[in-house]
Amino acid sequence: MSGRFCVILAAVFGFVGVALGAFGAHGLNGTEYLEKKYAAMEPKNVAGQMIPASVKYYNDFRTGVEYHMTHTLALLGCGVLLFRCRSRLIAGAAWCFVGGIVLFSGALYVLVILGPKWLGIPWGMVAPIGGTLQLIGWILLGAGAALLPISKETAD
Repeated sequence: MSGRFCVILAAVFGFVGVALGAFGAHGLNGTEYLEKKYAAMEPKNVAGQMIPASVKYYNDFRTGVEYHMTHTLALLGCGVLLFRCRSRLIAGAAWCFVGGIVLFSGALYVLVILGPKWLGIPWGMVAPIGGTLQLIGWILLGAGAALLPISKETAD
């Protein structure tokens, strides 16, 4: 992945993340959509407290947006580093962040909006795959940064 492509992807993911955050804040929060969708579902145990399923799933959507935006910034950082120096490790980190955003945040978006088993897929089981990719991305980013050549100008 090139630095340019990485930054372009970060811009696209950033735009989509802000749009989905706004949708969550204004289209899901305070509306009856989630209450109706999850009305028949048992309350969920979250941190030892029983809460309505609609509240749990709204919080899941917010988590998706938070991780989406955090990893968009990580992707942007990868792009900046790739402008400086080609690195397979940093390019690999960037791809992991892309996959992590799509699979982790995307799975949470689908889970909340369309339901836990839309198209017969248990979306709650897809999210950990994306989360694992995000973890691998951070490891690759750290390893890639550690191996970047240092010039006299950037040593300080």
